[in-house]
Amino acid sequence: MKIQWLGHACFLLTTESNTRIITDPFDETIGYPLPRIPADIVTVSHQHFDHNAVGTVPGNPRVVQDAGEHILGNIKITGYHSYHDKKQGAQRGKNIIFVVETEGLRVCHVGDLGHLPDQGLMEALGRIDVLMIPVGGYFTIDAGEAAELVRQLSPIYVLPMHYKTPYINLPIAPVTDFLKMFPAFDEKELLVVNRYNLPRQTTVVKLSLHVK
Repeated sequence: MKIQWLGHACFLLTTESNTRIITDPFDETIGYPLPRIPADIVTVSHQHFDHNAVGTVPGNPRVVQDAGEHILGNIKITGYHSYHDKKQGAQRGKNIIFVVETEGLRVCHVGDLGHLPDQGLMEALGRIDVLMIPVGGYFTIDAGEAAELVRQLSPIYVLPMHYKTPYINLPIAPVTDFLKMFPAFDEKELLVVNRYNLPRQTTVVKLSLHVK
């Protein structure tokens, strides 16, 4: 599987069979260049403009935006209820964590998670090979909470997202606050994940922005 970061909480996952999955697409007001990359599947963690702009994705993708199990060919996507804040959604509403299973890999995109999951949810998520996690705080968990979640889930790869960059004008922190807690982090333009060649320890990867 190939994984590219398109900005904010939006990633492009390309499977070995060339199925394209886009997570949480944003609209033009967020500030990042619109990718305009066709996709087969789009996941939407919650209905905010910077995560649900399905109309910006070319083609006729299947949209997955509900909790529960979704089978799309050889891809299984499971959504888990969570919240956008620490008050069970009273401030910013609900959020869905998605786990994508294909090619023997389990990829977890937590959306705009605003709290640390309880033990039941942690157990439900299970083994995670790639974790896409917000680190900017204010609207989501912050760098320290994200680091704690990484410790609890022990994923193989960690991809930070939803942080301050020159493209956006949101009151969130830069990725450096998170990366300083993982000084051995790597930087890549593209992450290629193979179930047969996973590292033994958790590896944080800062992906550079992919602009097409």
